[in-house]
Amino acid sequence: MTQFGIGQPVRRVEDRRFLTGRGHYLDDIVRPRQAHAVMLRSPHAHARIRAIDTMVAAAGPGVLAILTGADLATDSIGTIPCLSGVANRDKSPMAMPPRPAIALDRVRHVGDTVAMVVAETLAAARDAAERIAVDYQPLPSVVDTGQALEPGQPAVWPKGADEHPGNLCFDWEIGDSTAVERAAAASRHRVSLSLVNNRLIVASMEPRGAIGEYDGGEDSYTLWSSTQRSHFVRNLLAEHIFHIPENRIRVVTPDVGGGFGMKLFLYPEHVLVLWAAKKLGRPVKWIPDRSDSFMTDTQGRDNLTRLDLALDDELRFLGLKVEITANMGAYLSNFAPEIPTFAGAVMYSAVYAIPALHVGVKGVFTNTVPVDAYRGAGRPEAAYAIERLIETAARRLGVAADELRRRNFIRPAAMPYTTPLGLTYDSGDFARNMDNALAAADVTGFSARRAAARARGQYRGLGHAVYIEQSGFPPDEFAELRFDPSGTLTLLMGTQSSGQGHQTAYAQLAAEKLGLALDKIRVLQGDTD
Repeated sequence: MTQFGIGQPVRRVEDRRFLTGRGHYLDDIVRPRQAHAVMLRSPHAHARIRAIDTMVAAAGPGVLAILTGADLATDSIGTIPCLSGVANRDKSPMAMPPRPAIALDRVRHVGDTVAMVVAETLAAARDAAERIAVDYQPLPSVVDTGQALEPGQPAVWPKGADEHPGNLCFDWEIGDSTAVERAAAASRHRVSLSLVNNRLIVASMEPRGAIGEYDGGEDSYTLWSSTQRSHFVRNLLAEHIFHIPENRIRVVTPDVGGGFGMKLFLYPEHVLVLWAAKKLGRPVKWIPDRSDSFMTDTQGRDNLTRLDLALDDELRFLGLKVEITANMGAYLSNFAPEIPTFAGAVMYSAVYAIPALHVGVKGVFTNTVPVDAYRGAGRPEAAYAIERLIETAARRLGVAADELRRRNFIRPAAMPYTTPLGLTYDSGDFARNMDNALAAADVTGFSARRAAARARGQYRGLGHAVYIEQSGFPPDEFAELRFDPSGTLTLLMGTQSSGQGHQTAYAQLAAEKLGLALDKIRVLQGDTD
């Protein structure tokens, strides 16, 4: 085996620059003649924009431009696309309202962009943004996931704005509802549970940001951005926003200080810095503060879930019905509908032999920040719900939780096993996994530890869960190997690390397969050129 090959413990090759403060992040980039952008954000969850007065702000020192949604529309700049539409239960298309990079006549969540200020300095841009006078007509809003579909609630997308008015984005299903009903009718026990999987704000150490530059001689754009998918962002900018060939847009990503899914997507600010750079003939840089990020980064989760489990006399699972209300926010981010459906809903079979399953998901619009993939993207929500259900069932039925799981695990002899929701598991010994974990936790000694803790005035608890997860859905991506005359190897990768150590892992793969020393291998990533 190669000394530094696959799976060998080696020092990460990228850590030297991180630990010595020599990482190169987006805010470290300074382009010649660089200007600075600040976005004016809506203070209202829902309001009509009656007028915007920029005269005083535009006259401020160092102000280069103030751009609005009207300017965006005049220049025929495209809208942010949703790429993962799902079909409703009746096979009709879901609602896909437009998402402009700057709101035109109505804001739909706190933080929605109202105007873009570009100035010589960041301070000048901030001062000018505070001087813009916006005449808002506040409108009723809905911000609660569970209330979005109630009669009389205000519509995020009122009639006339889209062919699917109201707050229902989609009504999707998978599985066999008739089989579940039969299982419930034949069952000895029924256990139901309703859960809230709360909304989460992503707070990566490095905020996302963007620097746009336009080359008039080549009629081409360059975007520097802290993103997780440089090629993906480039493709969307070319196809959906500027309607130009991909080779006229270059996206460059330096080191990324955490992503967690939130930095995967095409954001309005990517569009705006490139658009402004072309209009002004100079680079434009936007770096948000933490408050700005909280109002504009895609957020995670925000599901209401009801589960109904049917069991027989021997406490074996017969059927499971799941109904989910999933909050999309005010606009559809690139993959938002996919997260609670194709990514998450299909995981409700978990590690259990459940003969009949049906999952229904209603996606709803609310006057909140858009939601998209975050830390597992739908799969943790499913694991949380099914494991909470089993714990609840065990307590209500008077059986130990590990015993209820053990009775219902998919057996190793059943592998490969195809679930009622269409996934195929090639292998697994879930009972052994659980027993090994319980042994490592010294479950037999837990009672004594709990008693000792209680004597000290402390409470000690013990819980466990078992889960399985399908991976994400990455596109095909390139890798190129260049052998240099000096005997070294350069790997050009289309994927992007955001802290996971890709440079070391890829170098180990090459070292193993090609027999090269690790220090003879260099990995380049994050540049679409």
